[in-house]
Amino acid sequence: MNTSEGLDRLPQNAVAIIGAGPAGLVAANYLKRHGFDPVIFEASNSIGGQWNTSSPLSGVWPGMRTNTSRVLTAFSDLDHAPGTSVYPSHADMLVYLHRYADTSGLSAHLRLSTLVEVLERLPDSGWIVRSRNGGALRSELFQRVVVATGRFTAPAVPEIAGLAGFAGALGLTHSFNYPGAAAFRDKRVLVAGCSISALEIASELATSGARKVIVASRRQRYVLQKLLAGVPADHVAFTRFAARAGEVFPPEALAAGLKNLVVGHCGSPEQFGAPKPDDNIFVAGLTQSQSYLGLVAEGRISARPWVDSIDGNSVRFSDGDTEEVDAILLGTGYSLALPFVSREIAETLGLDGQHIDLYDHTFHPQLDGLGFVGLYPQVGPYFPVLELQARWLSYVWAGLSPAPSTAQMDTGLSAAKARRGGPQEMPMHAMARLFARHAGVEPDPENWPELGRALLFGPLSPASFRLEGADRLPEAAARTLVAAEAFGAVTSNVPTPQEAAQLAALRAAADAKAA
Repeated sequence: MNTSEGLDRLPQNAVAIIGAGPAGLVAANYLKRHGFDPVIFEASNSIGGQWNTSSPLSGVWPGMRTNTSRVLTAFSDLDHAPGTSVYPSHADMLVYLHRYADTSGLSAHLRLSTLVEVLERLPDSGWIVRSRNGGALRSELFQRVVVATGRFTAPAVPEIAGLAGFAGALGLTHSFNYPGAAAFRDKRVLVAGCSISALEIASELATSGARKVIVASRRQRYVLQKLLAGVPADHVAFTRFAARAGEVFPPEALAAGLKNLVVGHCGSPEQFGAPKPDDNIFVAGLTQSQSYLGLVAEGRISARPWVDSIDGNSVRFSDGDTEEVDAILLGTGYSLALPFVSREIAETLGLDGQHIDLYDHTFHPQLDGLGFVGLYPQVGPYFPVLELQARWLSYVWAGLSPAPSTAQMDTGLSAAKARRGGPQEMPMHAMARLFARHAGVEPDPENWPELGRALLFGPLSPASFRLEGADRLPEAAARTLVAAEAFGAVTSNVPTPQEAAQLAALRAAADAKAA
């Protein structure tokens, strides 16, 4: 078969972007700024990705809000509208993304209700995108393609004996399809998992009339509240200082520091009646919920070990205890699904439902002209990181940043493969600094003495990455300061005694590592 037969060959500067969620929109924005003509394919009838609740690929539930603050759930050139809540609703987020698309001039580049069915390579010629709009099929040849379909579209179901035969009155549901708390009023509900979604759903059920709520987890994670003394947790936990510390301090020191931060602000789960997590917070893991631990302490949520087996509507836990429940909600995460990529591409990428082998989550040395944005698991706010990754990708393709060499990418692939089987999630501050340095936009605090403390100990605000390098903004310094002062996080440029000690320790560790 001649795969090039019937192809529409698009201009050299045309870039296919698969997905019109936050990742696809920000990638299109920067590619458009730097001379490319983005063609944005979106299977749904509207933009927004997960935030478009009408999309069959959206796992947003009624009443859902972000778990990251409005400052860090935005892009650098568009703030949320005045009056937006500290943690915006899903409706707020969809409105924001429509405003972003409009102000970025992306409407004319959208192909809505257009499903990409196949992405394949035409050797030495480019990338074939086969799409469907209604009954109309179209095959086009692009020189460049960005995959920005997200990582949270394919619910993962754990292997539990008897799960498929669960006979509770309300059956089995994944958090992806959670219909809201009203459906579970006066029912006994088991929530399986310790992710943010699992704990937020369990908390909503416990305060909305469920008769009993049980949370079962493989391992108890430490729980970070969304607000710490009135300051959003992402303004405290994800900073440049934390990113720099992660590069020079040994893992055990980092684990101890993070544990002290979380336990110092929020306590440890066993204090509330939940199981005791592993002493090493990197082994235990970290999750987030404002209300979960308090509800455990009040007895409104029962924290149990993982499920061993299910018989009818009876659940047996790994400690031998049993409970009868009416419903099971799986908060057990997602598989990585790219069903449209050809077998050749999938094999090259090493796709297996959990992993994808890429150089720093973006490029592959054998797939020139194919880029990826937003397919990594991460702890913390995604929007600033998506923007930085999109900038790096667009700068490389536009010639503003050096393309990574084949040797660099091979080394990166080896590192990605070595992480298989281990923890995959990376903290937001590490990802942001990675992409910012690649893009040449990580600000040097020494160049901004009036912003020194804000840059090091304030939030990693999107505007702070517009101070230097390509696409810098004249108002970036003022907006960086506003973001740092928000909620009283950083109110002066003078480090506290604790911060001064941390900086001294950081300098000493960096000097010792360099010696």
